[in-house]
Amino acid sequence: MNKKNLPKKERQQELQNLLENDPFLTDEELADIFDVSIQTIRLDRLELKIPELRERIKSVAQKNYSKVRALSAREIVGELVDLELGKRAISILETTDDMTFEKTKIIKGEYIFAFANSLAIAVIDANVALTGVANIKYKYPVVAGQKLVAKAEVTRVRGNKHFVFVRVFHKEKEVFRGKFILVSLDGEVSS
Repeated sequence: MNKKNLPKKERQQELQNLLENDPFLTDEELADIFDVSIQTIRLDRLELKIPELRERIKSVAQKNYSKVRALSAREIVGELVDLELGKRAISILETTDDMTFEKTKIIKGEYIFAFANSLAIAVIDANVALTGVANIKYKYPVVAGQKLVAKAEVTRVRGNKHFVFVRVFHKEKEVFRGKFILVSLDGEVSS
């Protein structure tokens, strides 16, 4: 269905449907889809009581945090937007100036590693887990203001070892990848 030149009521209904299916669409992307101004999309969202993108992401993330067993919500770097425990997960990180090297404004590696590592730990189905091995590769530099999306997949479980592959993207470009072996310590650690 062509979404251009729709009457307001139909546009708002389509907007609501689109955001139910993909809550991560930006106002700019929606404006392109409907061929209207960004301000028109913002006004439509306000009328429909649909929160801005950041609030929609937080809302989705809150639902996923309760599923994580090995970390608390505060320990996860980024916003956990999708989680199928023991299988796969997706997280989003908005990079900021305080994550950069002063001279180059490039995001420090420890932030990207922590983003990927915490997602790898969050995705496994264990109460207590530690990173045993990490084979990582930084592929392209990231600068402040770029939005990163990390996708984790549990590729194998052998005993108490969980093999997790994490890829981090900026837009469609892979900027980091990591192969993690996480060790589940369930039953070995007393509280």
